[in-house]
Amino acid sequence: MPELSLRRSRPFDPDPLGRLLTDPADLALVNPSAKQPFDPMEWLETWLNEAGDAAYYVQDETGRDVGFFGLREGIGPEQRHLVFVFLAPEVRGGSGRDLIALIEGAAHELDALTITLKVELDNAPALALYRGAGFEELGQSGGMATMRKDLG
Repeated sequence: MPELSLRRSRPFDPDPLGRLLTDPADLALVNPSAKQPFDPMEWLETWLNEAGDAAYYVQDETGRDVGFFGLREGIGPEQRHLVFVFLAPEVRGGSGRDLIALIEGAAHELDALTITLKVELDNAPALALYRGAGFEELGQSGGMATMRKDLG
């Protein structure tokens, strides 16, 4: 299992994300509403364009980008909503807890007190990961579970 670290994308640079999301199935999982194939301008203009958005690339021990996630400002700046989570296939299966720790660390740096997210109910590995990391399910709607974790 590789050692993972974070690189904040400031300003947001979609090109590494485009290199990660070459498989249409991966792009559809990360953002079912996004155009196929990956369109960097769409991501700049539509998906990560709000002033409070914070985008991060996950890197392996060699500095290679192997994942991505965004933290969108929630109801207030003390809440962050996790969006567009992706890990490359070669680092899946054992890196989830490290990824959650990186996400929580990034949220702390943004002065968040709470992280929320939505996850598809048929994504059993992700549901198990989030539940195991202490996220509580707030409700279900449209095939999605809404979850939340208060940061200590």
